[in-house]
Amino acid sequence: MPGVPLIAGAAANTAVAWRGGRAISAAQYLADAVRLAALLPARGHVFNACADRYRFAVGLAAALLRGQVTLLPPDHAPQTLRRLREFAADAYVLADDAASAIELPQVAAPHDPAPLLPAFTVPSIPREQMCAIVFTSGSTGTPVPNRKHWGMLARNVRGALERWGVARAAILGTVPPQHMYGFESTVLAALHGGGALCAARPFFADDVCAELERLPRPRVLVSAPFHLRALLEDVAHPPAADLLLCATAPLEAELAALAEARFGARLLEIYGCTETGQMATRRTARETEWRTLPGIRVALRGADAWASGGHIEQPTALGDVLEPLAPDRFLLRGRVSDMVNIAGKRSSLAHLDAQLRAIDGVTDGVFYMPAEDAAGAVTRLAAFVVAPGLARETLLAALRQRIDAAFLPRPLVLLERLPRAASGKLAHTALRELARAHGVRSAR
Repeated sequence: MPGVPLIAGAAANTAVAWRGGRAISAAQYLADAVRLAALLPARGHVFNACADRYRFAVGLAAALLRGQVTLLPPDHAPQTLRRLREFAADAYVLADDAASAIELPQVAAPHDPAPLLPAFTVPSIPREQMCAIVFTSGSTGTPVPNRKHWGMLARNVRGALERWGVARAAILGTVPPQHMYGFESTVLAALHGGGALCAARPFFADDVCAELERLPRPRVLVSAPFHLRALLEDVAHPPAADLLLCATAPLEAELAALAEARFGARLLEIYGCTETGQMATRRTARETEWRTLPGIRVALRGADAWASGGHIEQPTALGDVLEPLAPDRFLLRGRVSDMVNIAGKRSSLAHLDAQLRAIDGVTDGVFYMPAEDAAGAVTRLAAFVVAPGLARETLLAALRQRIDAAFLPRPLVLLERLPRAASGKLAHTALRELARAHGVRSAR
């Protein structure tokens, strides 16, 4: 069976990346990857911790060339790294920060360009070669490893690119390449879509706009609802884009419509998970239905939703409540773990979060359902809110206008910020620590 090229349809002088407004060619990328591959130790697993997206992509290629598997954990927390060492005792870290504090054997990613190779030949990677092991984010519990093979990853990204409607785009991401969404949509999409990734991962709104403006058209912004909301609150007239992608958390239709108007581009929301990768899209400003990527089918088995076909390597149970409308279309009703039932009334944490964040003056917020700690304990929701200048009583009064009284948070905790990961997600462990710090528990 023929392999899959490392870079699809690239000539030697094709731009595969941009840094500071300067193009990096496919020939330079291959030279950098071949040099780094020769520097890697003879081990089986590498934790690619490079923050610079181009160096991450070089590290990915170098590992593929050496037959090594890239490990992508959800964060760098000591507990996560301890589990990583238990999972792969031979793991080492590839880092582009000389001061990296990760407690693994380290290889420094070169910062200078390698000499070009005598000939430009794109390597072919076996379809069955394991490329990466991506760990779930831990937003619903302990991170779980998911194995990804090169051929299926390539098929995944080609299916997604069919929905983009733009070709050979420059791609800017506010999400890290170590997250499945960022890995697919900013790194693999560039390598397999004839486009070019932006090396930077800007955080502040002005920096995002500056990087976007430096990129040639067509250009794509890959972001998360939290990042997008923060940007639009700070910038009324961002640079034009040709496509916006959004994932990692539910996106409100109002925010999607505002983003489309400000950037002058369609916004596609991506549905997926680490287990399946991206598997469906919708234009959230105009649609409620999700359409699966080519070949993927969704069906119910009892009360559980399952996905299969396409790039999904084996039928996979989904952690969400889905309402299939056809094998390739569905409505999303919420996460299974998000559904709450209080005093006989049902809602979802995602819906409650959206109502909380829709209050004027709230910049961020999340509901939390504590675990029951006694037989017969009554579940009482808590909420952690970032709302500078607003009093707790004001927020509760506004919530009473939006949600049933059964779901009012007790307590409502005001914070300066929420402990979000770089992807914009809130890990379950982080919320549990917040709850413990503020004495949140089930009511008796």
